[in-house]
Amino acid sequence: MTENEISRLILDAAFKVHKALGPGLLESAYEECLFYELKNNDLFIEKQKPLPLIYEEVKLDIGYRVDLFVEKKVIIEVKSVESLNDIHLAQILTYLKLSNCRLGILINFNVTLLKNGIKRVVNNLQEN
Repeated sequence: MTENEISRLILDAAFKVHKALGPGLLESAYEECLFYELKNNDLFIEKQKPLPLIYEEVKLDIGYRVDLFVEKKVIIEVKSVESLNDIHLAQILTYLKLSNCRLGILINFNVTLLKNGIKRVVNNLQEN
């Protein structure tokens, strides 16, 4: 399954969760419900996956955690904030670089229209 196919399933699940719950809940509630919906689509999901920082030969287990890691290809960062800002984009881009993934989806559930809370973030990896 490609990143684009996975992202379509993710967005469908996110819209379903947002329609059922609306804005105003904690991130953890949306994350758990999104995890449930994606699992029902028979996707391999890792929740709160530890992400070490590797610098040259040094591996630092310093507490970075990816909210949801789908099919080992797409990172989902769940937010419930007044508005997304540059630090949220920087966070998911850093996670993409550290994990060598191409696609991340930043979802802010604390909006009236979910389409206004979704950012697709692409890591332009070099092909080897």
